[in-house]
Amino acid sequence: MASSPPAPRIHWFARLEHRLHVWREGRARRRGRTATILPFPGYGGPGWVRVVGRVLIVPPQRSTKDGEPASVRGWRSFVGIPVSFAKVAVQIGDSVHHVVADRGGVIDSVVHVELEPGWQTFTFSVEGQPPVEATAFIVAESTHFGVVSDVDDTVMVTALPRPFIAAWNSFVVDEHARIPVPGMAVLLDQVLREYPGAPMIYLSTGAWNVAPTLRRFLGRHLFPAGSMLLTDWGPTHDRWFRSGREHKLTNLRRLATEFPHVKWLLIGDDGQHDESIYSEFMDEHPGSVAGVAIRRLLPAEAVLAGGRAGHEPHSEDVAPWVSAEDGAGLRDLLGEAGILR
Repeated sequence: MASSPPAPRIHWFARLEHRLHVWREGRARRRGRTATILPFPGYGGPGWVRVVGRVLIVPPQRSTKDGEPASVRGWRSFVGIPVSFAKVAVQIGDSVHHVVADRGGVIDSVVHVELEPGWQTFTFSVEGQPPVEATAFIVAESTHFGVVSDVDDTVMVTALPRPFIAAWNSFVVDEHARIPVPGMAVLLDQVLREYPGAPMIYLSTGAWNVAPTLRRFLGRHLFPAGSMLLTDWGPTHDRWFRSGREHKLTNLRRLATEFPHVKWLLIGDDGQHDESIYSEFMDEHPGSVAGVAIRRLLPAEAVLAGGRAGHEPHSEDVAPWVSAEDGAGLRDLLGEAGILR
């Protein structure tokens, strides 16, 4: 009888992180605090929906008179305590489905249910707490166009590739001080107006911790609502930190499999690895790419970002590939390429 393969060895830093979370969770529960769920916008198709959220024990949050968080510094997004392997009830219509969060408290599960196309609402609940409303965009079977956009230095100026600047932006800067990339909100709004029913997905290497901040930023600066695919910055079973490049490629490949009939407009910038990621994805799935739009960093931004990514070879025969410094420039070039009117 063949023996089963040995279980993968868990990186010692991942084990240490888990023990710290367990200790913090126990301390918080002794103080009478309970878990809650932060829902993130998901997506789905005919017969299924990808539900996304995170189970946390969070500190009380100060608010202004209009209910918006007051002077939110980035570090506050990282002080919540993730609840590992929490059992979560997802109620969609009259049906209840049970899913389990991962070691970092992240819920990322596919639930099989029929929903109408467009934005739909459902609820999460955990540990008998009041249900929390969540949303997901359901893609119709007749939809053939979608948008995937990076966030950092594509819709929001962050200069993320340089570690110290990234840390400052993520942990210190007041969220109200973050700056949108000029013209990008208008560009994305026009794309979705010209392609009714197209899914809008924000794919970022940012941590799930900043998802609430990101949603408020997008709403404040009139970006269209969209599903969010972020990542967990913590260690994996075999490495210190997760690979942002692998995170993006994995999700792009998944979208190509889930929606084989959809061609995606891929939007990114030249300060990280977006060009090489999109080029690799285009080579693998040429039928899933409608076009690529790369926002070029301004000279000062490129200096802060530690330079620009090297030029990636790509085939113009597969799909249009355009590049400009802002949303207005990209919009004009996408018009010339026939993607926009």
